[in-house]
Amino acid sequence: MSGAAVGRDEEVDRVRRALADGRPVLVEGPAGIGKTAVHRALLAAARRDGWLVLACAPTEVETGLPFAALADLLAPVSTRVPELPAPQRAALAGVLLTGELTQPVDERTVGVATRAVLDDAAADPAVPRVLVAVDDAPWLDPPSERALRFALRRLVPRVAVLLTARADRPGAEPLPLGLDPGARPVRVALGPLGVGALHHVLRAEPGAALPRPLLVRIAREAGGNPLLAIELTRAVLRMPRLPAPGADLPAAPSLRRLVADRLAALPAPTRHAIRLAALSGVPTLTGLARAGVPAADLDPAEEAGLVAVTGDAVGFAHPVYAAAVRAEVPPGVRRRLHRLLADTARDPDERARQLARCVTGLDPEAAALIAAAADRQRARGAPETAAGLYDTAAGLTPPAGADEHGRWRLAAVRCRYDSGDYPAAKAAAERAAEELTGPARAEALLLRAVVAWSSNEPPEAAWAAAERALAAAPEGSPLAGRIHAHLSLFRDAPDAARAHAEAAAALLAGSPDDRPVHAAALLLLLFNEVRAGLPARTELLDRALELEGPEPSWLAGIVPAVWWRAVDEHGRARERLHWMLERAVARGDEPSWHELLSHLGETELLAGRWPAAAAHVAAARELGEQHGGDLVGEDWMDGLLCAYRGRLAEATRIAEAGLRRAAELDDQWCRRIHEQLAGFTALTGGRLAAAARHYGELAAAVDELGLVEPLAQRFEPDWLEACVGAGDLATAEAVLDRLAARHRRLPRPWTTLGLARSRVLLAGARGRDPSDALAELAAARATVPADVVPLDRARCLLIAGVAYRRIRRRREARDALTAAAAEFDALGAAALAARARAEAARTGGRPAAPRQLTGTELEVARLAAAGRTNRVIADTLFISPKTVEANLARVYRKLGVASRAELGAVMARAGDVEA
Repeated sequence: MSGAAVGRDEEVDRVRRALADGRPVLVEGPAGIGKTAVHRALLAAARRDGWLVLACAPTEVETGLPFAALADLLAPVSTRVPELPAPQRAALAGVLLTGELTQPVDERTVGVATRAVLDDAAADPAVPRVLVAVDDAPWLDPPSERALRFALRRLVPRVAVLLTARADRPGAEPLPLGLDPGARPVRVALGPLGVGALHHVLRAEPGAALPRPLLVRIAREAGGNPLLAIELTRAVLRMPRLPAPGADLPAAPSLRRLVADRLAALPAPTRHAIRLAALSGVPTLTGLARAGVPAADLDPAEEAGLVAVTGDAVGFAHPVYAAAVRAEVPPGVRRRLHRLLADTARDPDERARQLARCVTGLDPEAAALIAAAADRQRARGAPETAAGLYDTAAGLTPPAGADEHGRWRLAAVRCRYDSGDYPAAKAAAERAAEELTGPARAEALLLRAVVAWSSNEPPEAAWAAAERALAAAPEGSPLAGRIHAHLSLFRDAPDAARAHAEAAAALLAGSPDDRPVHAAALLLLLFNEVRAGLPARTELLDRALELEGPEPSWLAGIVPAVWWRAVDEHGRARERLHWMLERAVARGDEPSWHELLSHLGETELLAGRWPAAAAHVAAARELGEQHGGDLVGEDWMDGLLCAYRGRLAEATRIAEAGLRRAAELDDQWCRRIHEQLAGFTALTGGRLAAAARHYGELAAAVDELGLVEPLAQRFEPDWLEACVGAGDLATAEAVLDRLAARHRRLPRPWTTLGLARSRVLLAGARGRDPSDALAELAAARATVPADVVPLDRARCLLIAGVAYRRIRRRREARDALTAAAAEFDALGAAALAARARAEAARTGGRPAAPRQLTGTELEVARLAAAGRTNRVIADTLFISPKTVEANLARVYRKLGVASRAELGAVMARAGDVEA
């Protein structure tokens, strides 16, 4: 290659191959090693190949400018923005400053919009490839970083990604932008250049025809770093004569000293101009002119290669130059320069940033200006920048007697929480709680509780902080109501949670501004009343949904879905969760997105739609891993899927790991769900005593908590089956009473089937004739549609078949067990299907098979299993549709199936499905 990327041919070729293969690339190395030169060479090559190049080169100063990098990067595709949905269009219009900002910019919506624009560009047939390139990715402003992280995680490898990052130890730092290791990212470390390559780099310097021995010394002392080598060469060329062999080079130990030496060689007006440019947010000739700096003062710095002037913009030749200049400004001089820039700035945000760096002592007027800038930064989606400005504004006002002080302190905490910096939000909330008094202190403590709840601190940390907040809040106030609502969410014990929900509902009823929290309080009241064993007041649910309006109450918006799932209304639960998921995705709210996917996975598990459940759990796991979230729920659901599908060793391993984790963290919820998983896995594997023990531990944990109705856990029928199998009939009788009580309180399909199934088991174990119980079981199964708790329905057939066999009613046993195996097969429940077939083999006869059907029945069965409608079957066989229906009814009865899906499975196994 030629130009500034000399000596990097191998690295450039490697990067180009990786990008062409759809693999993201990170070019890394120490400061000055030549990353920017390689980056520019790669961009030029991509443009020559016809790629659409979307690039930005953020600097340290720009980290405080929200979406500055994203605006640069998306500028070439800004014409695609008008095609976006209105919320996304409005968000990007605020980022790109292409339209009037009519509302605060939601940075999560910006992430969704960024993904949409990039996706649209990648789908353009006129564009061979889209390249997203960020030079010095660690200097991305946080809102831009989050938007790109969100978008690229979903677009790689369709969109090529090229990043550079400073790294003293390449390979040691995490990948920028959360690049997924599954995309096989390529890390290219730039090493030192050799003398030959440095010679080509340095000969571009005027008068740099240096003797080779001196060049070797420069290369050695620069460590092969091109930037340091250039600086050393310039220092040597400024000497009156070349250094003699063995004499010291005019080199300082760091680039900072080298830049200082270069500044010292400039005229005083130029040094002043350079300092002002380095301290400015976005330096321009116009802005410097307002500060008394004529454009000519920059000429010596431009000639020296420190800055480059393009139009009105003033940019440093390398980011480290600006940082080195700022580091050399004495504190007193720095404050005076910041004051000068504040006095001459036209942009209110720039003026506020400069004031924040120079004002000391109490200054309410400056504080108001800075806080107003913080409001704008927050509205534009830059909570980190806003947090610092809010804290500065608060520091310029007296802590006592100023409402603004407390308001700004709390705003800073919320901004840090919104940015996802939970440790900083925790520290800020605790500091605010110590500093503030009255309602402001209560707000700070509530924020501390919310941070604890969101960041997976022990549950006690959340409710303890919230209790302190309640003690500090005015009694009977809406603030107290909001705190009670949060406490209802934080407390696991149903009686305590119910009391807080009642208080919240009463206090918030007259506060129109708190409708979402009021709705959450009503939902939590319903939830905890039922958990405490009280009758279900579904009117609370209706009132809460009416209060919600078009947006869910995010504090407790999951509760309706949890309720509907608990009563086996899986369709309503699924609809609610998808409705919320659409909104979470549109907002880019990934924590809620993760939670909703987990709940969808659990809903589909109960509904028997296991492939859909597995997809939701996998998606939830991916999001959780990306955010460092807790994956206990995902592990548990993976374990259930393994158990259902017959992978019992894997399910056992997951259950045991979950129980160990619960013991280590004293996490009662984790313990409950993994005791249930361990019990089911042992039961399915025939380890009945172990299953009974695990279910007994689960019941003890539930009772200890005072959880009369554990809505999310349905375990009594399995516990009773394990006890019967282990010979513990006394416990089995007690479990039956417990299950009957749950059914009386809240009849549901699963309790209906579980109760009937349990009575058959106990009748057989006691040596009683189970005929009446079997008739009850058949009636119960008939009341539950096939798509509601299908696993429970199939298990009823299994229990019935075993009971029929034991009383020597072999035909009924064979029919029930054959039908059970077919239903288990349709679900994918391999272990239970195998058990059903093994039990059927013990009946001593041959189960019905397709070949035992009459000729017409067999033909009808073949066509129905192949997906033909009754009308098509009738036309094909020259019979009437009613005759088709009658033959299908006989086929279903003979084969022990209840649907065309089950029929298809039986016919497929026999090889009788027509293509």
